[in-house]
Amino acid sequence: MAVSMRDIDPAFQGAGQKPGLEIWRIENFHPVPVDKSSYGKFFTGDSYVVLKSTGSKSGALRHDIHYWLGKDTSQDEAGAAAIKTVELDAALGGRAVQYREVQGHETEKFLSYFKPCIIPQEGGVASGFKHPVEEEYKTRLFVCRGKHVVNVKEVPFVRSSLNHDDIFILDTQSKIFQFNGSNSSIQERGKALEVVQYIKDTYHHGKCEVAAIEDGKLMADAETGEFWGLFGGFAPLPRKTANEENKIPDNLPAKLFRVEKGQAELVEADSLMRDLLETNKCYILDCGAEIFVWMGRNTSLDERKSASGAADELLRNLDNPKSHVIRVIEGFETVAFRSKFDLWPQTVEVVASEDGRGKVAALLKRQGVNVKGLLKAEPVKEEPQPHIDCTGNLQVWRVNGNEKVLLQASDQFKFYSGDCYIFHYSYPGEDKEEYLIGTWFGKQSIEEDRASALNLANKMVESMKFLPSQARICEGNEPIQFFTIFQSFIVFKGGLNDGYKKYVAEKEIPNDTYSEEGLALFRVQGSGPDNMQSIQVEPVASSLNSSYCYILHDGSTVFMWSGSLTTPEDQELVERQLDIIKPNLQCKPQKEGVESEQFWDLLGGKTEYQSQKIARIAERDPHLFECTFSNGPKNIPLHLIVPLLLPSIQLVVSELHADLCCTAGDLKVKEIYNFTQDDLMTEDVFILDCHSDIFVWVGQQVDSKTRMQALTVGEKFLEQDFLLEKLSLEASIYVVMEGSEPPFFTRFFTWDSAKSNMHGNSFQRKLAILKNGGTPVLDKPKRRTPVSHGGRSSVVSTDKSQRSRSMSFSPDRVRVRGRSPAFNALAANFENSNSRNLSTPPTMNMKLYPKSVATGSATVAPKSAAIAALTATFEQAREPIISPSPKVNQEASKPLSSSDAKENFMSSRIEALTIQEDAKEGETEDDDGLPTYPYECLVTTATDPVTEIDLAKRETYLSSAEFKEKFGMTKDAFYKLPKWKQNKLKVALQLF
Repeated sequence: MAVSMRDIDPAFQGAGQKPGLEIWRIENFHPVPVDKSSYGKFFTGDSYVVLKSTGSKSGALRHDIHYWLGKDTSQDEAGAAAIKTVELDAALGGRAVQYREVQGHETEKFLSYFKPCIIPQEGGVASGFKHPVEEEYKTRLFVCRGKHVVNVKEVPFVRSSLNHDDIFILDTQSKIFQFNGSNSSIQERGKALEVVQYIKDTYHHGKCEVAAIEDGKLMADAETGEFWGLFGGFAPLPRKTANEENKIPDNLPAKLFRVEKGQAELVEADSLMRDLLETNKCYILDCGAEIFVWMGRNTSLDERKSASGAADELLRNLDNPKSHVIRVIEGFETVAFRSKFDLWPQTVEVVASEDGRGKVAALLKRQGVNVKGLLKAEPVKEEPQPHIDCTGNLQVWRVNGNEKVLLQASDQFKFYSGDCYIFHYSYPGEDKEEYLIGTWFGKQSIEEDRASALNLANKMVESMKFLPSQARICEGNEPIQFFTIFQSFIVFKGGLNDGYKKYVAEKEIPNDTYSEEGLALFRVQGSGPDNMQSIQVEPVASSLNSSYCYILHDGSTVFMWSGSLTTPEDQELVERQLDIIKPNLQCKPQKEGVESEQFWDLLGGKTEYQSQKIARIAERDPHLFECTFSNGPKNIPLHLIVPLLLPSIQLVVSELHADLCCTAGDLKVKEIYNFTQDDLMTEDVFILDCHSDIFVWVGQQVDSKTRMQALTVGEKFLEQDFLLEKLSLEASIYVVMEGSEPPFFTRFFTWDSAKSNMHGNSFQRKLAILKNGGTPVLDKPKRRTPVSHGGRSSVVSTDKSQRSRSMSFSPDRVRVRGRSPAFNALAANFENSNSRNLSTPPTMNMKLYPKSVATGSATVAPKSAAIAALTATFEQAREPIISPSPKVNQEASKPLSSSDAKENFMSSRIEALTIQEDAKEGETEDDDGLPTYPYECLVTTATDPVTEIDLAKRETYLSSAEFKEKFGMTKDAFYKLPKWKQNKLKVALQLF
């Protein structure tokens, strides 16, 4: 589409350059900017153009344009608003979606910009904004409809305006009454209270009484009697559906019209196909409740304006002025539009060039306008963050038939692709212990094991009264939270459970289960010691990738291969993983391009391989959806339908203000635009779609049967993919319970944990806040003792040694990473050949800050010389080495004998020293006593590197002055940073 400056109204120059709202009012057929202080204030006699610009994770801006028509606006002004909307779209590059909004029948997307509601005022620019004379307060009656956004309409102040289906607000000078129709939902009642609060603040300066009147209570209390007295006394209301007169038929077959010379001509076709739409023409698709105007990329601005006029004329001819009109551009069609066609290809090539926006930007730039926002921004590059405390307690089970087998600490991070696993993770939250129970499905696992894993995990969640969040994770699609919990993670080929072995035997499939003595190739990946994985791949050259490091072993022969695109950090990770997979063996380093013949022989010969990093599913902008079932014209609560009709679920989407009718048993998913925490209502189930993961949020008022089916609802959501975003069926699914929302869920909201811990239903909660001046009535959570499944409790465990960030898993290894040589020598005096290293993680406890130190956590050998040396070291050390967390209640100490006390003291000090050496995080331990070295000798690229230091903590050997010079902060401040941020700074300074 050719664009010239004369086609664009000067008022739109520079519009849409940053996220937010921009509003223009039509005055004398020209747009005039509205002052931001007046946003949300509309006059019934005017027409407006509203632009909503939204930033995305890709860095680009998305635009939605709405033109709002007051009930008293003139036809000429309404036509001018429609035309100016097309011009604004052209100024933005011709990619915006455009909506026609009629007063009282606005789309939910439009209303979501002005929460809690809009209440248009009488008057307008043409009438000189005639305001009513404020001689006395005018009593007004409003009807409210909507669960998430409220459509407020003033109705005559008479008893006949009331009905049983809606909610009404009676605004008097001294008191505001909310009348709840007996057929209205709890959610609608709660949302209407936000309108009451808005009226109270806007028209009463926050000072007036509020009363809730329940339909059917007659004269039960004084406030009810006062309410009916204002209507001249109580009288029965007719039982009828109040919405019938406003109902727009939406089940009509869609009709396609082609716009020729400003006239809509019916297109005869047996079925709607994408091929019917020509790029040099405009079309109108009449679907009853909504009318779409489709504009080809090669149409002119005048043709698009003509198509807009033809749509308005069609509305008048059909006597359907309340339908929504949505205008879309070729290549940028909405999901609702595409879903109307029987066949729509996944991708349609846009013939027009992509420089339309650039041309508009160039035109505006010559006029001296800042056009930065019109050009496509660079994608925002963000490192994924776990948003979960990684110092919690972990248990892992392997599923074997209908049972689960608890894994020991040395094996709980070693998974097999043919098996399924269950993990239970507890970690400290803001004011209570949080829980996450998850299942992991290997790519080679069988369906029976997957079903058994889900069943066992569901029972664990149910036994804990649905307090934990639940996760379903598939191999290859693990989220960052999963890797952070495990820190080091290995996936072997094959499986160990009986079901897998039986399956490969019956199918006569070769059993390729990993063997330490066999040939195996591992790809090593990750971002640091807190997030590193080894994935076993086929031992052939085509499995290599220049962007990764690999471990290849055949019995005692071990190779460590580094791709040409790897970094020193990648090579550090492969060394750490080598210590786990093949400890105590000397490896043969191999660099890409100079490999030995023996290396290629083990891989079956040299072949071509990839060089690009394996792309993971990226997180996208989140979308929130409400889940409800409908049966005919009435909505039936989710908990009544899920257990009966779940196998036949069909997802449908509505982008309209009014709900679309569904056939019996259908699950309806409705998007909530511009969502906030308040949209999560305690009676309902919601889905938060982030593309890479989805969250199923379950309110406290939802019954237990529905809670048990929440994960299945998430799976059905992935299957339907109604946003047509190519969702992976193996995307991670989280089930989140109200009141126990984890931080990796709440990060998508401006979260107030007090709201999710309140008593009562949605209406009771909002009413309590309204009457108590905004102070919620809380259900105070108590810190709970972590629950153990399988007979081992983190509380009574006799082994309380802590999880190390720089772990060693081999009890008899020669080389131990993550410890200083001095500590290794000292610890050797207290370890026998049959015990694990002090840094080995126990089955349950992973906290860096222990609740208490259990007796017997380490066996102190009766070696007097070593004890004396260790005691001398302790006497010189600062007290305490690790202070207990303020969140954790300390256990009462019991009197011990002098010998027991001394042994306990020595045991706990060894444990504390292990944590200090192996897992220092957030700890600001004084570095006095540590040797210091120049920065140049500590960096990873040093020509004369320092030996016998802890390579994982190079920064600790800097002097305090040089540390502050390099890092720009003190050591205390540095160790208070999150671990990922510490590592990022160390990488930048070549200290990692």
